[in-house]
Amino acid sequence: MLQGISLTLPLGGCLLTADLPQPGLDIPAAYSGGPRNPKAAQAALPSLDWWRKFRSRELTAVIEQTRAANLDIAAAVARIVQADAQARIAGAALLPVISFSSSATRSRSSQTLVKGSTNPNTLAPGSALATAAATGKSPADQVRNNLLGALSASYEIDFWGKNRALLQAAEEGAIASRYDREVVGLAAVTAAANAYFQVLAAQDRLKAARDDIVSATDVLNLIKQRVNAGTASALETAQQESVVYTLRAAIPPLQQTLKQNRTALGILMARSPERVRIRGGSLSAIAIPRVTPGLPSELLTQRPDIREAEANLAAANANVYNARAQFLPSISLTGEGGYQSAIFRLLTRPESAIYSAAASLTQPIFEGGRLLGNLDLQKGKQDELLQNYRKAVISAFGDVENALDAVRETALRVRLQAEVVKSSRQAFVISEERLREGTIDLVTVLQTQQTLYQAQDTLFQAQLARLQAIVSLYQALGGGWLPKPVEANNAR
Repeated sequence: MLQGISLTLPLGGCLLTADLPQPGLDIPAAYSGGPRNPKAAQAALPSLDWWRKFRSRELTAVIEQTRAANLDIAAAVARIVQADAQARIAGAALLPVISFSSSATRSRSSQTLVKGSTNPNTLAPGSALATAAATGKSPADQVRNNLLGALSASYEIDFWGKNRALLQAAEEGAIASRYDREVVGLAAVTAAANAYFQVLAAQDRLKAARDDIVSATDVLNLIKQRVNAGTASALETAQQESVVYTLRAAIPPLQQTLKQNRTALGILMARSPERVRIRGGSLSAIAIPRVTPGLPSELLTQRPDIREAEANLAAANANVYNARAQFLPSISLTGEGGYQSAIFRLLTRPESAIYSAAASLTQPIFEGGRLLGNLDLQKGKQDELLQNYRKAVISAFGDVENALDAVRETALRVRLQAEVVKSSRQAFVISEERLREGTIDLVTVLQTQQTLYQAQDTLFQAQLARLQAIVSLYQALGGGWLPKPVEANNAR
């Protein structure tokens, strides 16, 4: 056995010293859409409770309820329990297997004679009478008892680290399941924030639409007065009625959007739609938080999807190690010890003790390509997960760049669109006054009306896009970051 082990040592070193794959990542020094100064990039990193930065109590309550009751998060937690159990199962191979067995039997030989014969020579071979005749004992003496109680143990020496590799793969899988829970939780929180902002946007648009209906109805009444006075025509009345009806027709879709997003919030909070109470409000009441992206290198430790991909890759590396170790011999030890007796009172006496011990070495020689196929399979999975890890990193950088650009552009869009609304409202007020004075035609009034109504609706959509861009930036950065430790000054 020792000679066989010594022959396999060079083979073990050859198989188990394969280099781990290198991701080959190109990490930029700074984001092209973010601040170049490292201090400015870390001035306002996302806090753990980043949703509180919007200064909305109801939004905070919605998100906290989502974090506590979301069913996707609960399913992710259940997957963590499964992964931990799988790690315990894999770790069992590193420990000996011990079992206890006991038995009690009572038997006797057959006493049947050959039919029609009383000659002892014709007794059935093996019968109690034949045995009694041979031994001089009565048939009752041929009843036998057998009592047994023993402990057995078996252990595979993990000489090459094959079982340790399986345990490491399972432990990395458990780590990946925890990062998966963070990914699911972050997705649920951002979905809840976006749905809440959709509710506010729908409420703002509904309020503006109803105000526009009131304003358009006032213009319609003014035109009807002019028709009665003979200074306007039925065509002008019909044109303004078309504006009023168009505004009214826009109300049902907005109400439907409002209800759909309230229902979506209920699903995220694991509540039935009938029990969801969202008061809402206005987008203008939501604070605009300031957030900076930090350094690109820090993103690798903050994004849970990157950490999950990294843990999955580590598990694949361990599986490749295990596949290589399967080419080497396995060494097993077995042993059994206990007591055996025909009489119960003598069962635990020293002379009733039994034991056995054995050692075995098994070297695979021909497996029909199974071991090579398994090695190639694990190496293929390793390469796949390596590419997934690289893609997760590159995609994360792209998400941050897109989010930074969206935050910047939507902020500019909101500011410019607010100027459009201001000018459009001023134009409409002037045109309405001149319509009352009879110094302007209805076509100009209709144009200023439509411009104002569209400008207001576009502004609400721009405000919604800005808030959603900020939420996307938080999500791209991996949610909240732990505060960095404060470096104490060296005191003398």
